[in-house]
Amino acid sequence: MAIFASDPTTDRDRDLIQAARKILEERYKPGWHQVGAALRTPAGKVFAAVHLEANVGRAAVCAEAIALGMAAAAGEAAIETIVAVVHDGSVVSPCGICREVITDYSPQARVIVPDGSAATVAHIEDLLPRKYTS
Repeated sequence: MAIFASDPTTDRDRDLIQAARKILEERYKPGWHQVGAALRTPAGKVFAAVHLEANVGRAAVCAEAIALGMAAAAGEAAIETIVAVVHDGSVVSPCGICREVITDYSPQARVIVPDGSAATVAHIEDLLPRKYTS
């Protein structure tokens, strides 16, 4: 039973998953870069990054946040779709902090999430209902 509305992945979504897998394959370092992420902007640009682990766990930075920072540095801070994968290539859901950041920058973003052995597309507002606002 689904707990949120979802859409099937498209060819463009599968290309984005591959971009996240590719950056992680290229930059994988055991214990340091365990997650890769890729986002696509409304203009169609793709930004991919790996997460940065740290000796102090709280200092680690998620791959999704780094990809968003890369997009923002290029003047493309809006997210159309975003995905994260782990080293075996499996799609993973964004953590709570990433959900907050994604909604801050793109409250209408599509997020590719796991659905059993496949992937599906959720909308960020479904993954973070009743978002904190100050």
